[in-house]
Amino acid sequence: MTDGWRGFPSTGWQSANAVRRRLDAGADPDGGVHGTTPLHLAVEHGTAEAVEELAARARHVDAINRGRTPLWQAVQEGKPGLARVLLAAGADPSRPMMSGWSPARLSLATDHVIPSGEVLNEQEQAAVDVRDGLLAAEEGFPHYDNYTVVCVADIDAAEAIRRLNAAVVPAAEVPDTVPAGDWFPAPFGEDTDFTLSVTGVPGGCVLVQPWHFNLQLSEFMERLSAGTVAYGMYANPSSGKQGCVYRNGRAVDGDLHPGGGPNEHTDTDAYLVLLAHLYEDHAVAYCCAFAGVRPPDNKAFTEPDQWIRLPGLSNGRA
Repeated sequence: MTDGWRGFPSTGWQSANAVRRRLDAGADPDGGVHGTTPLHLAVEHGTAEAVEELAARARHVDAINRGRTPLWQAVQEGKPGLARVLLAAGADPSRPMMSGWSPARLSLATDHVIPSGEVLNEQEQAAVDVRDGLLAAEEGFPHYDNYTVVCVADIDAAEAIRRLNAAVVPAAEVPDTVPAGDWFPAPFGEDTDFTLSVTGVPGGCVLVQPWHFNLQLSEFMERLSAGTVAYGMYANPSSGKQGCVYRNGRAVDGDLHPGGGPNEHTDTDAYLVLLAHLYEDHAVAYCCAFAGVRPPDNKAFTEPDQWIRLPGLSNGRA
């Protein structure tokens, strides 16, 4: 960091005295590098006292970094104490940003509302209302990589099986415990890579392939999304969670990062900014929310209704 902050550690923002010493020595309260300001860093890493010290000296308490002000960042990160400090320092709660979401409007989706005349529309309020239920449904989902989840709206498990031309695995062939991730020996033998689960839930169905990405291939996503919408996500061990959206049999968006939090460059739709806020670090719940499926519990991820086997792939694997 430049402008007097070079070498200042992230832990330094937790000490108002350390921040004060830097400022007294001539560090620029609005300085930084690559658009990052000390105030944004203090909100991310620091205490209310450190934020207060910087906000009192900053010329631009509403400076923009990654499409958001320090106040917006405090609301998004669930830090109401820091938000109060910034408001007292003159931060604007009604400044529109992130596809129209001001800090005050975003706060309507939290437990710490900033009073304003702004409101959520019906779709946005509904998204807030179902959040806790979807987060609860995600609980118990194992934390590992190399799995695929596809959430499909408006079709049940039987229709998903029909569209995939899949075969139901007989109950006698399903092990008592089905491991997830890169476990060996393979629980379904040589057919493991083409075996997955499907469970009907309110609003549609959820398919989970715990050990591969075959389900997210276009030939399957196209079939599943015919006449509806499907959100697919592969937990890539190398590059993180990768999402895609198919509508009416066609890919409409890809290279997505569900659970990654709001992004000014990719979340250009106001509703997607809200979903990214509600489900930051909860990628599976985000997939459900986007598709509009509402698992009432974690059964779809831990004790699915059925296991099915995909047919041979067009690339010759079988």
